[in-house]
Formats: sequence, C-alpha cells, structure tokens
Amino acid sequence: MIRIRLLCVGKLKESYLREACAEYEKRLSRFCKLEIAELAERPSLAEEGGEILSRVRGKSVVLAIEGKPLSSEEFADMVGGFCDRGEEFTFVIGSSCGLDPAVKARADRLVSFSRMTFPHQLFRVLFLEQLYRAFMIGAGAEYHK
Repeated sequence: MIRIRLLCVGKLKESYLREACAEYEKRLSRFCKLEIAELAERPSLAEEGGEILSRVRGKSVVLAIEGKPLSSEEFADMVGGFCDRGEEFTFVIGSSCGLDPAVKARADRLVSFSRMTFPHQLFRVLFLEQLYRAFMIGAGAEYHK
C-alpha cells in the first residue's frame, strides 16, 4: 500500500475540522497509508522551512497559490502516476504566513487548488477531500460526478 505524507504547519483547533479530517482519513485508509504531521509554527518561515525539508520523503508536492492549477481529474492522474510508479510522496501545506522559498524551490511539483486564499486549517479538509476524490476517480467509482 502506498505511503503518503501530509506535512501541515499548525494544528487543527476546531473540533468540526478535526472530525472532517478524521472522516477523510478513514475513507483514504482503503487506498493508502496516510501520515499527517502537524509541525509547530516557528518565529520565521526559514525555521519552518528547515523543519519541513527535514521531513519530506520521496517526491514533494507543495500546495501554493502560485503553483499549477489542476482539475480534479488532473490531480487524480498525478496521484495515480506516483502510485503506479510506487513512489513515496509528501504533500506540504504551509502556515497562514505562507512557505519558505526553499520549500517551494525543493518541490517536485507546485500545485494550486485555487487563486483564492483559504484558511490553512480549512484547506486541510479541502485537500483531504480532493485526495480521496483522486483515489475514487482512479478506481472508477461514482463519487466523482
């Protein structure tokens, strides 16, 4: 089973967000071994960046507004490609202050979910839903309409 890491700066504070993430983690468990690491916010982006880079394993996909926008199908193709090649990969969600440029420079892919700005805690739920959707698309399930 493929291992996927999600590195997130900051903790989920609201119970409803933790519950939503837990639901998608449960759904994803049939497709992958998902590890979510919550990293502490640091006084500087450079310190956060160093912590992030020390934990990246395999290919890294950094979620950033200036990244390439993908449709759900394109995102599913990207995830499916990593899985088909048996590659470990790490997704990175930065803090509300953004990401250190070194993290973006190290990324194998920069991906944008939207040109809009989302609260980083809510974005984690959006990301997990899209990751689940990607696996459902890959499985040919009816979840994706």
